[in-house]
Amino acid sequence: MPAHQSEAIVLCTYPLKESDLVVSFFTRDQGKLRGVARRARRPRSNFGAGLERLSEVRMAYFQRDGQELVNLDSCDLIRSQFALLQDFEAGVALDYMAEISEQLLPPAEPNERHYRLLVAVLDHIRAGAQAPLNAEMNREAAGPVPTSSPAGEGNVWRAVTYFTLWAVRLAGFLPQPEDLRGVSEESRRIAAEMLRRPVAEVAPAAWTRRTASDLRRFLVRQIESHIERKLLAAKALEAA
Repeated sequence: MPAHQSEAIVLCTYPLKESDLVVSFFTRDQGKLRGVARRARRPRSNFGAGLERLSEVRMAYFQRDGQELVNLDSCDLIRSQFALLQDFEAGVALDYMAEISEQLLPPAEPNERHYRLLVAVLDHIRAGAQAPLNAEMNREAAGPVPTSSPAGEGNVWRAVTYFTLWAVRLAGFLPQPEDLRGVSEESRRIAAEMLRRPVAEVAPAAWTRRTASDLRRFLVRQIESHIERKLLAAKALEAA
């Protein structure tokens, strides 16, 4: 029973028996896997907060040939998204990105580009959450300071739009620009820029829920058609 240790992002968990969890996690080197975390639901579990959705972890597990589920041995937390849950929009965005990744990624197929995409958009959302705190600390120390920056308000909407576009492209069913029916010229321009630039460099500077909302709706329809089911978090996100 070979032992593995991989950098991974937790996608979702499901209860199993009284104290166990089934964990879907996306590894950098082996793709999406599912495993059983024994006694993970107990108060003093060895897994701690490492199994929260979209936590970046170092997962140790054992894998038997021919078995669908691996056995999780330990989970060392690298980076938690817990602080983002203080913001409702950011929390729903985590659900949204986790659900899309869970539905689009095939089992046990490495996908380094999707892994890096998740890490990049999570970093961008965290930067936006940290900016107001840094600005407040600066004001207390030296009086009012400008707060407009790529890490300012609107990072959640920039990140989820960027993530959705690239998730569809990496899955291989992004239409040609002329086939983006019902999408405004402004949103087409944003999409073209997103395909050329890192998420933090994409304009406009001030994003809201309305920015490129028609593009997100189009992309969600593409995903739902591909997976043949509705995305539960998509409606909640647009209503956040």
